[in-house]
Amino acid sequence: MGLLYSKMKIFHFTDKIDSLAPDVDKILPPVQIRIKPTNHCGHNCYYCAYRAENLQLGKDMNQADSIPKDKMLELIDDIIDMDIKGVTFSGGGDPFCYPYLLDAVKKLSNSPVKFASLTNGANLTGELAEVFAAKATWLRISIDGWDDESYSEYRGVRHGEFTKVMNNIRMFKKHSGRCFLGAVIVVDKKNASHVYESIGRLKDAGVDSVKVSPCIVSNIGVENNLYHWEIFKSVKEQTIRACNDFVDEAFEIFDSYHELDNKFDKDYSWCPYLQIVPVIGADLNVYTCHDKAYNLEDGLIGSVKDMRFKELWFSDKWSFFRVNPSVHCNHHCVSNAANRLILEYINVDKGHLEFV
Repeated sequence: MGLLYSKMKIFHFTDKIDSLAPDVDKILPPVQIRIKPTNHCGHNCYYCAYRAENLQLGKDMNQADSIPKDKMLELIDDIIDMDIKGVTFSGGGDPFCYPYLLDAVKKLSNSPVKFASLTNGANLTGELAEVFAAKATWLRISIDGWDDESYSEYRGVRHGEFTKVMNNIRMFKKHSGRCFLGAVIVVDKKNASHVYESIGRLKDAGVDSVKVSPCIVSNIGVENNLYHWEIFKSVKEQTIRACNDFVDEAFEIFDSYHELDNKFDKDYSWCPYLQIVPVIGADLNVYTCHDKAYNLEDGLIGSVKDMRFKELWFSDKWSFFRVNPSVHCNHHCVSNAANRLILEYINVDKGHLEFV
């Protein structure tokens, strides 16, 4: 199994990297698109950044928004025509609550474009599950509780929903197909002592990978570190033990539970990744990134409500440079480390390349 999580993936797209800088005139399509098809979700997780009032992500989100079917199919036509490599469906809400997701992924499955999705797993059933199992590249399910009672408390759902999701995972793995099934454990103080057992239970259910990630509780990095400080050692010890006990050729653990400073502090003035993985929201706005979705003040690139995505993308090069990360993005950013690598690559003195 190769590296599934890596900041170096983008360096396999050198033409795209070389097109990113402000002094380059040629605009190339994104490598990947995140589409948030609906803002509806059947779960109500207390820590959800789209619904937490103290977090900037999702601050202008309308939970009733959903992409119309015709516009979704038009977007996919553009994505195929632009030779974009991958589409990830995410929230907002849960993509598996979107009534036209099956139409969308059937259309994608008949094209070269790879597709994937995030979900809570509650609706991972029927024909939609079969199509994902057979045709999707990956699917990742978010988990926080470790039994029916804790899961119900986390998500505001009826008792028994945890058992239902775990059964959906087992059934999904029985479908024939190539889809890589992952899970992410969102760690907070409530479930910190259950990380090891949760990883083992997920492996037994059939997932191929488990990611261990910190719950984001603040827009400020140091406040997140302080929140996790008292549980940090225990979670790391459990993750190491789980790696020793569970990892094999068919199962991996990705430890993303770490201090968060490197995802908050930014000292650069433009963002390469907004040209690499932009976001189309359920409100038909195009945003710079996952961490700026539904932030109209300084996350908006434009709208596809009255124009096609490919028309918007190639219409105004300078829309990609309006956001200054050192000013506008002093919050969690999943692309911060990769941005630093790309900027270092671009800024290398070309006259000294040979002196490696």
